[in-house]
Amino acid sequence: MPSGGIFDPVGLKRQLEDLGRQAASPDLWDDTQRARSILKEQSRISVLLDRFERLTRDNEEVSTLFELAVEEDDDETLGEVEGLARSLFEAVKRLETETLLSGPEDPAGAIIQISHGEGGTDAMDWAEMLLRMYLRWCERRSFKTRIVEILPGTEAGITKATFTADGEYAFGLLRGERGVHRLVRISQFSGRRETSFAAVDIIPQIEDDIDIEIRDEDLRIDVFRAGGHGGQHVNKTESAVRITHFPSGIVVQCQNERSQHKNKATAMRLLRARLYERELEKRRAAEETQYAQKARAGFGNRIRSYVLHPYRMVKDERTAHEVGNVDAVLDGDLDGFIEAYLVNLAGHHETPH
Repeated sequence: MPSGGIFDPVGLKRQLEDLGRQAASPDLWDDTQRARSILKEQSRISVLLDRFERLTRDNEEVSTLFELAVEEDDDETLGEVEGLARSLFEAVKRLETETLLSGPEDPAGAIIQISHGEGGTDAMDWAEMLLRMYLRWCERRSFKTRIVEILPGTEAGITKATFTADGEYAFGLLRGERGVHRLVRISQFSGRRETSFAAVDIIPQIEDDIDIEIRDEDLRIDVFRAGGHGGQHVNKTESAVRITHFPSGIVVQCQNERSQHKNKATAMRLLRARLYERELEKRRAAEETQYAQKARAGFGNRIRSYVLHPYRMVKDERTAHEVGNVDAVLDGDLDGFIEAYLVNLAGHHETPH
């Protein structure tokens, strides 16, 4: 497998050697946070290089098999080689993309929140379409997902949904999806051409060893009967939990589990993630980062447009990456947009988050 392009094995080996020298320093653990960062980055690069070497061997085997099939004029084997080559190509593209994920929170799982914006019932329907799109993308990646909260719309769709995605680099891959998404289509509700908006927020699932102080006296915990999605059982018991954090004004809630205890644990997890995100915002307030660009879900603040009428096209406003197969995108085929965003970010030397 040829090197070069996005993936630079020579450069990564140099980084690994430098990290090895830092890790061998006798005063490494004088700064615990720095030590953990060094060891984590060392592990990340080692994994990438191991995968590169494995893909290189796979590429050599496929090449050898191709040569034999051509010599023997074996159509069946050629068909097998074509399938192997396609899988190898996809694996290489994923490796290249993950090479760009070097932020401290990138390896973490993600919390995805989708909220309807301007556009009335169409916007609520659009928010539900986005929820399905991201769940399908996670399924393609074999990420484990769990719905935390779904608030139904007044007539159709949803007003808000939150779910978690557990998988390697879930946050790093999804962080570029944060922003406002615009849909243009002929409305099934009004019969006219309508423009709808929905906002997507992506938060890293922070590790348990990160110190976020939450005092009991700063919280108000309310329990209530869940409504809408969730089945009859949750509507009959006060299993839903809402937590208000007074110092920050942050409010989180979870209603998906039947157990009040489980809902409370999940809500606390969301609160910790929100507070951690707020600390990141404070640290980066002077930089033009995605964390500092929380925009109102309306005209002029979009990151991507999905047009179903009068033509069919999905276009990212930041990278100009566009796809004509709208149905595939809405079915979770987002890798092209994710890669284009990460490559564009690296090319402009911007702060990742």
